[in-house]
Amino acid sequence: MEIKSNIDESRLRKESIKKSIPITDLLLQKINKLSKKSKTNYTLFAVCPNSVNVLKGALRAARRANAPVMFAATLNQVDTDGGYTGWTPFDLVRIINEENQKIGLVGPAIVAIDHGGPYVKDIQTTEKWDIDKAMGWTKKSFEAAILAGYDLIHVDPTVDIYCDDIKIETVADRTLELIKHCEDFRKRNKKYPISYEVGTEEVKGGLADLSVFKKFLIILKDGLKINGIENAWPSFVVGKVGTDLHTTEFDINVARQLVEITAANNTFLKGHYTDFVSNPHKYPEAGVAAANVGPEFTAAEYDAFEELATLEENLFSANKIAKKSGYKNILVKTVIDSNRWKKWLKPGEKDLLSINNERKEIILKTSARYVWAKPEVKAAQLHLYNNLKQNGYDPENWVLLKIEKAIDKYFREFNLIDLNELLLL
Repeated sequence: MEIKSNIDESRLRKESIKKSIPITDLLLQKINKLSKKSKTNYTLFAVCPNSVNVLKGALRAARRANAPVMFAATLNQVDTDGGYTGWTPFDLVRIINEENQKIGLVGPAIVAIDHGGPYVKDIQTTEKWDIDKAMGWTKKSFEAAILAGYDLIHVDPTVDIYCDDIKIETVADRTLELIKHCEDFRKRNKKYPISYEVGTEEVKGGLADLSVFKKFLIILKDGLKINGIENAWPSFVVGKVGTDLHTTEFDINVARQLVEITAANNTFLKGHYTDFVSNPHKYPEAGVAAANVGPEFTAAEYDAFEELATLEENLFSANKIAKKSGYKNILVKTVIDSNRWKKWLKPGEKDLLSINNERKEIILKTSARYVWAKPEVKAAQLHLYNNLKQNGYDPENWVLLKIEKAIDKYFREFNLIDLNELLLL
């Protein structure tokens, strides 16, 4: 399905359409110009839309901050098959557009694919697809995103389940193949130009080593030229800046080296795994152009529902509700039954019974995003909400405010407050 309306009605989007410049590129150009003038760096903030509450919270926070917001959705979350959110690319754009109108968002809301490539979608790994089938699915996912009106695609073919040590040349070749496919499809369907993001922060097949980082960019540049699509040069290159699934310390020295390399190649550095980072204010200081955050907001949502479940328990004990929703038990059971939690076990951890309660809680929080949209969880949530509403509480706002508090931090630390006004977006 093809989207006929724009994601937002911001000045920036209208200008990008008029000038036929990808909105992400135009925003980066304006920020770069402002940074030189104000002597202040800004780091764009990309939210992983892993639930409807996170999506709503991000838009509300962006409106309050008067700042641009980016959404970076993985193919596990949003895809042609609905992903674990139940959303296709069309659905994601439609929901963002609807929420924008509800709250009067005036700034840009940029929508992107995060980690688009073979084997980054769980089913492809668990069912052990061959590379041609995995690449074919990825291309169809990209096509759907382009038709839906996405602004940016992260092309990430750095995973190959049949090769533990994938060569950087192979990564570059597959990156080129996917970008060329997108450009051919986009032009054939007369869609506006989009931006690209390449690379990954993962060590395996990634760009952690500076020499490999540079080599990848050289191969990519030559390949785009040979294929006549130099204009598809990536807006962002993802680099390893010290953070990953288990570390939260941003390495400003490494980041500065990567920023120099990307700047010399007319592109910008982007960081992933920014969740719970201990020093987010260092990102703009180092010149990092953008950063993704996701699981941290799932944890905030999980904590909010835990608070509501405790509140419901207290109301039940006081004979103020007739029947408990059992929300927490249903959520945990659905997470366990999904088996999606298994991917987050560390080496040596066999199952949830063999780990301590702290680790179990972390895994449950991380995995909750896979089941928020499940019918049994949504039904229990509705029951929980109704019990609390009958006692004068506003449970949805409770959850959103908890998420927004976590999101507000990044708008503040990334120097984004009132950026729309500074850029006159």
